[in-house]
Amino acid sequence: MSDDGGTDLPPLLLEKEVSDHLKQTWKGDLEVEDEDDENDERFYKLLKQLGTPPTVTTLRVNTLHCDKHVVAKELKPVLEKQYVERGSNPPPIVLHPALKDVLVIPSRGPNSKPPEVKKEVIVDLACGMAVLRGADVFVLGIMGAPAYLSTGEMVAVYADLDAQCRKGLKEEYRERKLYVGCGVMQLSRDQIFCSAQVKLRGVGVKMTHPLYEAPSLDEVLPELVFPQNLPSIVCSLVLDPQPGETVIDMCSSPGGKTNHIATLMKDKGRVIALDKSAIKVEKVIANLKRWNISCVECYAQDSTKCLDEKSEIKGPPPFPPQSFDRVLLDVPCSALGQRPSSRNRMTLKSLQSYPVYQKRFIETGVQLLKTGGTLVYSTCTITMEENERQVAWMLQKYPCLKLAEQNPHLGDVGRPCKGLSSSQCNMLQRFDPTSVTSKSKYFTDNDTIGFFIAKFVKVEDPS
Repeated sequence: MSDDGGTDLPPLLLEKEVSDHLKQTWKGDLEVEDEDDENDERFYKLLKQLGTPPTVTTLRVNTLHCDKHVVAKELKPVLEKQYVERGSNPPPIVLHPALKDVLVIPSRGPNSKPPEVKKEVIVDLACGMAVLRGADVFVLGIMGAPAYLSTGEMVAVYADLDAQCRKGLKEEYRERKLYVGCGVMQLSRDQIFCSAQVKLRGVGVKMTHPLYEAPSLDEVLPELVFPQNLPSIVCSLVLDPQPGETVIDMCSSPGGKTNHIATLMKDKGRVIALDKSAIKVEKVIANLKRWNISCVECYAQDSTKCLDEKSEIKGPPPFPPQSFDRVLLDVPCSALGQRPSSRNRMTLKSLQSYPVYQKRFIETGVQLLKTGGTLVYSTCTITMEENERQVAWMLQKYPCLKLAEQNPHLGDVGRPCKGLSSSQCNMLQRFDPTSVTSKSKYFTDNDTIGFFIAKFVKVEDPS
């Protein structure tokens, strides 16, 4: 698993029962099955792509404040300074050719490990994956470091693939680990593990030689840009919220889409943002404050329980039926489209529980939507059960729902699915890391996380 400091990232490692299940279902309900060897090759390519970071970083611009041309000029010297400190030339800042509020920064890599670096720091897997997308190493993610490690020393950073490293480990870590780059210690070992004064959010290792060169965007122009995966940006654009409307984001954390919805509405109207975790709601509120957005009301509320016929739309949840012009259902999902991901311990039972759970959100969302309104359903996963088959179920259960064309449509169409016609599949949008048939002609859109979007309009119930 690239534990020797090599630069070849491994494919996403899944539990065998999950891998076998996905291999049989992810490609779609094709009338003519692929040859086994061809399907195995395609599936391995998918896992390989999921194990690597996307080749671009996308930033959404605060268009309430200024346009992307101005922001690009302000961002340029920040990136130049950052890359010069790494000893490399800064990448270009590309204005997305189709999306007026998006900047794109190409990544580079993989880079080789400097041979002179001997000391190793072990970080948890989540921290390691963040480093592969451009982050520095924060103190909270550090699990092990050599004794007598001092501030200013160069170290190689490895991610713990099997979550076996004990916090505070001094000896060499001999379990499976993944090299993610080299950097300079910002604190000593004693400061990291023994000092009560160290902030958990503080930087422990400044990455100067990352495996993949991507911009480190923590606290970089936070009032002007929001780092966000391209499909997530497209999702809010497909919803197409208008100033003065009443909109609900039923699963809003960490707040990127909520922020985008309010921005598209020019901060005029009413946006309801729900998440059952109070801590996550605090993150949503923090993101909104950075952009000085005032039209959003955030509540720690289980969205599946936010419907009540006796309630009033003017107050906090619950809400009566037919309360909202637009509903965003970015539902909890298996998240198997996230990149990079080197290890996932999800069981098949857990994977198969998501569609059932998602239906509870769908049932509430459909009732909350006004007749004539728009509902967008989305996930950041690759499974048919949570995507196309969920759409087929929605259309069968709710005759009032009709699929609608999506604009913009930069990804693939939906995979063949029983219960959906080819024209209906063409109205779906699936971002596939292995795709070579994306509707977009732009290089900026051809290597994203795995994502799925379906857009519905609510008509008069024919029954």
